[in-house]
Amino acid sequence: MKLNKFKAKLLFIIDIFIVFITCYILYYWIPYGRLVQFVKSDFLMFLKHISIILLFITISQFLLKSYNSIWKYAEYNEYIKLMLGVILGFSLYYPVNYFLFTINTTLIFTISSCSVSILLMLLLRFLYRRYRRYILNKSRNKMPLAIIGAGSAGVLLLNEIIYNAKTNYSACCFIDDDINKIGKKIRGLMVYGPIDRFNDIVKEIPVSEVIVAIPSLIEERKKEILEKVTKSNIKVKILPDLISILQNGHKLLSSVRDFKVDELIGRKSISFDETEINSYLNKKTIMVTGGGGSIGSELCRQIAKSGPKHLIIIDNYENNAFSIQQELISKYKDSLKLTVEIASVQDKDKIDLLFERYRPDIIFHAAAHKHVPFMEDCTDEAIKNNIFGTYNTVHAAHKYNAKKFVLISTDKAVNPTSMMGASKRVCEMIVQSMKGISSTDYVTVRFGNVLGSNGSVIPLFRQQIEQGGPVTITDKRAYRYFMTISEASQLVLRACSMKSQSETYVLDMGQPVNILKLAENLIRLMGHIPYTEIPIKEIGIRPGEKLYEELLMHNDDLSETENAKIFIEKHYTISQDEIETILENLRKALETKDKSLIKEALIMAVPTFIKS
Repeated sequence: MKLNKFKAKLLFIIDIFIVFITCYILYYWIPYGRLVQFVKSDFLMFLKHISIILLFITISQFLLKSYNSIWKYAEYNEYIKLMLGVILGFSLYYPVNYFLFTINTTLIFTISSCSVSILLMLLLRFLYRRYRRYILNKSRNKMPLAIIGAGSAGVLLLNEIIYNAKTNYSACCFIDDDINKIGKKIRGLMVYGPIDRFNDIVKEIPVSEVIVAIPSLIEERKKEILEKVTKSNIKVKILPDLISILQNGHKLLSSVRDFKVDELIGRKSISFDETEINSYLNKKTIMVTGGGGSIGSELCRQIAKSGPKHLIIIDNYENNAFSIQQELISKYKDSLKLTVEIASVQDKDKIDLLFERYRPDIIFHAAAHKHVPFMEDCTDEAIKNNIFGTYNTVHAAHKYNAKKFVLISTDKAVNPTSMMGASKRVCEMIVQSMKGISSTDYVTVRFGNVLGSNGSVIPLFRQQIEQGGPVTITDKRAYRYFMTISEASQLVLRACSMKSQSETYVLDMGQPVNILKLAENLIRLMGHIPYTEIPIKEIGIRPGEKLYEELLMHNDDLSETENAKIFIEKHYTISQDEIETILENLRKALETKDKSLIKEALIMAVPTFIKS
């Protein structure tokens, strides 16, 4: 602050000196025009005139606060105030000239002195800014940067790069789709385009990094640009929402971030109105089974924000349970009543005991084995944990008069080809069988692959990339539906707050994503070159996996809800007797401990199972 004040004083002194020298030269050394009407050798008279001029300029600049600005960031407003201060000073001087002095200066002297002084002041500032930019760019080797987007956000970003001495960037060009900007310059920087020509443009202009500075981009276009840019093996970053950055007083460069993995989905993230969700969950006793897992822990975070009466987390893995417990305690302290129980949903007696003890109003059943290849080899565990665990919690909810039971399911339960998918389909059937026989409302929420969840493809790809590859994909033709953990959790909570019984909800997940492209883009996002630095290896479809996931959203058996992104799948009613028969057959198969018989019993339990 003291340094800035010193610079302002120094600049003011220089400006005063410019006015003095200008007036002196025009007073003594301009041989034509008779700029003054008195004897030129009268230096004392000159000092009286210049003193009045400088006094009025000083007063004018002080009133306009012209020197309160940081001139390295100055724009036209600062320059206008500077010029007004000089003009006002000379304007006040001229009438005083007639009343105060016996020998007067001419109008042409006043106008000429004012004009030349302003021109010299502006020239001084422009030369200094040019010199400063030259020194900053020369002082170190800076990273050549291309800015995609020549709109207001891109220009603000360029300004910050120009005036920030600490930045390692040197902006070399804009790239934009606007034909009215292409071929023109902004702040001396050429605008190239369109963006789809990016790869050709960077062949002519060396670029090491790209910042996408178009906050208004729709998700689909953002994904297209990302794929286009990363093909040139150039690191790409993005400038997020400009308004929130400016409102929070953050610098643009410090807000620039890497692309998030969920932006590879190519659609806008789905969110729901939290008002109704929070109202429904508020002051309720809520139990989450599998509460330490990826989906379960995010559900707990969202539920905790709603002010529940009591949150009970059940998990058989103590490390996960401990982690979410400590996170919630740290955030909410004593404002959240929280209980963690280490228990398996397979233990019917323990589940009954916990339901009797806590009497939950709402149960989110997220406890399940979900790894497809593992469940192919360990089908008995899929049956015991997924099917019988669900049966235990479903009937405990009925026995202790819970208001709502929500089953977390998967799109792999639709026409399943795997043991895991088949086990989850039986779970759905158990929930459906409760329709009309219980005061508890039972619903199923079904969605696709969850980005970043434990055991999902993204953490696996990340780990493989960090280890230098290869990144393994099942089949380059494989497509999957993806959603974020946050989207999945909000879907579950929104479905819970809807008035329904024994319904299966599914989410409009947009277009499926090609696994090969997902792997290539993730490698590029992590700063590597696919195939050259990080190889990609095709290992073939694993047992139980599909090449294409079922396209749930355009099914004739789907009906709309009040929310345009959530649909209800129509299904046939299944009776309690049918469920008991299925479970008895599964029990008998488990007793044999024969893997093939166990698998066959599970396949027989699901009429829609597709054998490979």
